[in-house]
Amino acid sequence: MDWIVSNEPVEYAGAVALMEARAGEIRAGTADEAVWLLEHPPLYTAGTSAAPADLVDPRFPVHEARRGGGYTYHGPGQRVVYVMFDLERRGRDLRGFVTALENWVIDTLGEFGIRGEIRPGRIGVWVARPEKPPLPDGTPREDKIAAIGLRVRKWVSFHGLSINVEPDLSHFDGIVPCGVTGHGVTSLVDLGLPVTMNDVDAALRRSLASQPRPLG
Repeated sequence: MDWIVSNEPVEYAGAVALMEARAGEIRAGTADEAVWLLEHPPLYTAGTSAAPADLVDPRFPVHEARRGGGYTYHGPGQRVVYVMFDLERRGRDLRGFVTALENWVIDTLGEFGIRGEIRPGRIGVWVARPEKPPLPDGTPREDKIAAIGLRVRKWVSFHGLSINVEPDLSHFDGIVPCGVTGHGVTSLVDLGLPVTMNDVDAALRRSLASQPRPLG
């Protein structure tokens, strides 16, 4: 497996083109699987289930992503992790693969003492915020710290996930992230952790090495 790290922001359209090309090469057997770690300039992406009403303020470019999910934000301070994996040899279990990605994120956050959790009906990884007032119906407040949106072509995955390290959280106000209202968005630094992008990259590598199939 190749680990690719981009140190400068990568334009979204170019990233998609590179992912699609690499996915085709993986299917043809001419390239290895890859994990691509990058940041994007500020932008919004619209997944296949994005509702027009969830685009509240299109202050940044909006891209049709053709991956699962609703609207997401990408920008500086957010680690984007694109996974180009051969699911043919990993068991053709798409739901199991998404669960494995969630567990990878949870284990990565755990290295920093953060308990990430999954909630039925809410895509991504969430963090309980008991110090914040509950929602009007009494539901405890939770903030999203990681998003997951995947696309698969000929059983090769691309797109992937993003973890909020230190993005400008006000940039999320332009959308209803993944169509979920009421709850907010957080980051590792917002939670009081002086974590760098390099710290997160190292944790991602260690956590992936310890994952069972279909990731390991």
